[in-house]
Amino acid sequence: MTSTQSRLADRRHARLMVLRVLVLALLMTLVGRLWYLQVRTGQTFRDAAAANDVRTVVTTAVRGDVLDDLGRPLIDNSSALTLSVDRGTLLAGKDHGAATLARLASILKTTPQALSDKIRICSPKVPKPCWNGSPLQPIPIARDVSVQQALMVAEQHDLFPGVTAGPDTIRRFPAPYSLNAAHILGYLSPAVEAELSAAAAKGEVMQRSDLVGRSGLEETYDSYLRGKPGVTQVSVDIVGHAQSTLANTPPVNGDHLVTAIDARIQAVAERELNNAVLRARSQTSPTNGKPYVADSAAVVVLEARTGRVVAMASDPTYDPNVWTGGISSGDYAALTGASAGTPLLSRAFQGEFAPGSTFKVVTTAAMLEHGYGTGTYDCSPSFSYGGQSFTNFEGEAFGPISLKRAIEMSCDTVFYRVGFDMWQHDGGIKPVAHPAEPIAAMAHAFGLGAKTGIDLPGEAPGDILDRAEKQSTWNKMHGIWCKRGKDGYPELQGSDPARAAYLKQLAKENCADGFQYKPGDAVISAIGQGGDLVSPLQLARVYAAIANGGTLYQPQIGRAIVGPDGKVVKDLAPIVTRRLPVSGSTLAFLNDAFHGTAIEGTAAPAFAGWPQDVIPAFAKTGTAEVYGKQTTSCFVGYAGTGTGPRYVVAMMVSQGGTGVGTSGPSVEKILEALFGVDMGHPDPNGTLPKALPAIRPDGLLPALPPATTLPTPPPPSPKPAP
Repeated sequence: MTSTQSRLADRRHARLMVLRVLVLALLMTLVGRLWYLQVRTGQTFRDAAAANDVRTVVTTAVRGDVLDDLGRPLIDNSSALTLSVDRGTLLAGKDHGAATLARLASILKTTPQALSDKIRICSPKVPKPCWNGSPLQPIPIARDVSVQQALMVAEQHDLFPGVTAGPDTIRRFPAPYSLNAAHILGYLSPAVEAELSAAAAKGEVMQRSDLVGRSGLEETYDSYLRGKPGVTQVSVDIVGHAQSTLANTPPVNGDHLVTAIDARIQAVAERELNNAVLRARSQTSPTNGKPYVADSAAVVVLEARTGRVVAMASDPTYDPNVWTGGISSGDYAALTGASAGTPLLSRAFQGEFAPGSTFKVVTTAAMLEHGYGTGTYDCSPSFSYGGQSFTNFEGEAFGPISLKRAIEMSCDTVFYRVGFDMWQHDGGIKPVAHPAEPIAAMAHAFGLGAKTGIDLPGEAPGDILDRAEKQSTWNKMHGIWCKRGKDGYPELQGSDPARAAYLKQLAKENCADGFQYKPGDAVISAIGQGGDLVSPLQLARVYAAIANGGTLYQPQIGRAIVGPDGKVVKDLAPIVTRRLPVSGSTLAFLNDAFHGTAIEGTAAPAFAGWPQDVIPAFAKTGTAEVYGKQTTSCFVGYAGTGTGPRYVVAMMVSQGGTGVGTSGPSVEKILEALFGVDMGHPDPNGTLPKALPAIRPDGLLPALPPATTLPTPPPPSPKPAP
C-alpha cells in the first residue's frame, strides 16, 4: 500500500470514529431525555393527562331577592324561555352547524353571524360577543323568547340538532307601586378578570359567565345574594365528549336582603320629587325672568332613631330593566351622554349641592356651644365689610329679633355677622396658631365634608371650606390660576364674555392670595354657600341627629340578611357613628326653632294644612345662590312624637328656585304618607312596620295586598280662620 493510500485509509477511519461518537452522543441524549420525562417528571405528566380526562361544569346558584320592609320584592327572579346550544353537538355536523344557525336566525329575526359569535369561546384574541363559560355547558343564545319561537325549535328537533328550548332564570324588577329605585338597586354584569383572580385566591368557584353585582345594593351585598354555585365533575373522552358524572355538588341559593325601603313611601318620594321639578319649571326666576331649569334633584327619607333609609330618589333617573340580559351599546350611550343629564349619577348620595340656609343648623349649634346667647340680634337688610356688601335674601329686614326668630325667618345678616365675628376671633387674615374655626369644626362634627358610610358604592364626601383646605387647594392650583390670570378663558370669550372676564379676574386674585381664608369666605360659609357642599343624604343625617337627641348614625338601606329558608343570617343593626358635641339645651333650642319655622316661619306655607296638634312638624328652608346658575331649592322637614320625631325628609333641587316654593310642598306630602295623613288616619308613630317580614321555611314570601297604585289623598282640611 502506497503512502497516499495509507493516508486516505486513516482519514476514513477518523471520519467513522467521529460519526460513531456523534451517534453515541445522540443516543445518550435521547435516553437521558426519556429518563427525565418518564422518571423525573413522569408523575407530573401523568397527573396532567388524568386531568385532561375530567372537566368541571359550574351551575350558577339562584340569586337571592331584594325585599322592602314588608317583604315586597324590589328585585327577584323570573322564569323565561331561553334557547340554548350544545356547542359540541352543533359543530359535529358536516357544515359545522351553519344550516342550523341559519334556521335559528330566521326564527329570531337576526343574522347567522350574530348567533355564531355568541357560541365562540372567549379568549384574549376573540372579541365580544363570545361565550366565557365552559364549552360543556349549554350556551344561551336567546333569552326571553316567545312561546311560539320556543315551540318551533322544540317540535322540529331534527332541524335544530344541539338546540334546546327551556326555562331560565332572569333578574327582574317588579316595581311595586310602579316605583323606580334604579340608583338604590343596581344591576348585574359578567365577572371581570380581577374578580376571577380574587375568587380563586379565596378558594371560591367563579367562572367568566357568572353575573356580579354592579352599583347599588346588588354590588354591596353581592356575596350574600349570589349564593354558592354547584360543581359537577364530568369525565370526557379524547375529543372532549362527556362520558360520565364523577361528582356533583348542587348549588346553594343566595340569601335574601331585607331593606328598610318602604315601597309605598319610595313611590311617593319619586312622585313628589318629580312634582317638585315640574313645579320649579313652571315658575320664573326673579333675577333673570326665565323659568327655572331644575336640571337635577334628589330626596332622602331617613328614620331619625336608627339612620335607616326609608326612601331615596334622584332626578334624572333611568329604567333599571335596561340592564336585564345585558345592556346594548345604544342604551349605554344614552345613559352616559351629557344631553341626558348623567342619569346614572344618584344626586341623593353622589350629588353635591350648596345647602343654603339649611346649613344654619350648624352655625347655630356652633354659636350656642361657643358662648353666643339666644337673645337679640340685628336683622338688617345688609352687612358690609371692606367694600363688600352681603344682603338678606330679597333684601328683607326685621330689625332686632331673637335668635329663634332669626332661624324661623331665616335672616342671613344675623349669621353673616356671627361668621365674621368668629373669623376675627381666629385672627382674621393673620390667624392664630390654632384657629378654632367653630362653624367648620361643628360641620365636621355633624359628619359634613366626609362620606356617611351608607351601604351603597360611590358616595360623594361633600366639602366644608376652612383655612387648611384653602391652603391645600392653593398649593395644587397655584400654577393653573396664575396661567389663567394671564391668558384668561378664550374658550368662553365668544359665548360668554362676562363670565370669561369674571373668571380671569378671579384667577388673578387666587394666584396672588388664594391661600387666605378671607372675611368673605367666613361670611358666606355661615349661611351654607361659597365652598360648602353637601349631599341630600348628609343633610338629612344632620337633621336626624337633631331630631333624635344628638346621635349621628351611619345610614343603612340593608336591614337583615335572610336565608332561603326564612332564617335570619345576619341582623344589620343600626350603627352609631358618634354623639354630637352639643348640649341638651342646644338640641332643645334647635328643635323649638324648627318647630316654629314650620308653624309661623318660612316653612309655614308648606305646612298650612298639617295636623300640628296630633303630629308636631319641624322644618328649615334654604335658597342657595350659586354663581352662574339659578338658586338651589333646599328644604328639610321632620315630624313625630313619642321619644322624638321619627322621620326626616330632605329635598334639594338644583336651579329650582326657593326652598319653600319648590321643595316644601313635596316634602310635606311625603311626611303625609309616612304618618298616614294622606289616607285620612294620622298616626303620630308612623305607618311603617317595626318587625322584619316573615319568610316561610319553604322560601315563600308573605302574602301582601296588591301594590299597584298609590292611595288618593283625602281633600285638604279647611284652613282655620285667622
